[in-house]
Amino acid sequence: MTFTILTFLYWAALLLVTLASLTFAAIAFKLHRQLYAIAAMAGLAVALVLAAVPVGTGPSAFGIVLGMLALALAVIGGGPAAVLALDLATNNSVPPGQHGGIMVRGAGKPAPTMAEVNDPEIHEVLRGGVTIGILERLAVAGAILAGFPEAIAVVVAIKGVGRFTELAAAESRERFIIGTLSSLTWACACAALVPMALV
Repeated sequence: MTFTILTFLYWAALLLVTLASLTFAAIAFKLHRQLYAIAAMAGLAVALVLAAVPVGTGPSAFGIVLGMLALALAVIGGGPAAVLALDLATNNSVPPGQHGGIMVRGAGKPAPTMAEVNDPEIHEVLRGGVTIGILERLAVAGAILAGFPEAIAVVVAIKGVGRFTELAAAESRERFIIGTLSSLTWACACAALVPMALV
């Protein structure tokens, strides 16, 4: 009887922490506030620690709910996590574009300043990063949850080929690498919650 109560409390705590992390991630996604992104990361870290505790499996409904929460957290929370990583790495040194990309000059030339954005030599690259990131994290987390982690290589290959022509400037290469790695790391960590908790 005690084991059943402990198992229930464990799963309830894991689901609540994951839900709290998802809530912070959704607020960070909507309001573009780094503090909420940090709170979502802390929540994910606590959830991963809880998932690593070997308590035993609960009812299958708990696993299903955790899978749905983990998938939503992977998709929604990865954007704010990637933005936080990019802000820390670049210190907002590259002006943003109107369509979600960044403004750059041709290859080998210095990055433009905010005052130079209207220069005809400057153009926007890496457009649509938010949408691509959402689809990328959905595919990666879904592949892990489906038991097919090899699909991550396919996602990375498709993204690399699709963005190849935009990576001439050093700023775009830096943003591509940092954004992709932070986004994929977030998605993998979220998806890992389920198999860790079910073992």
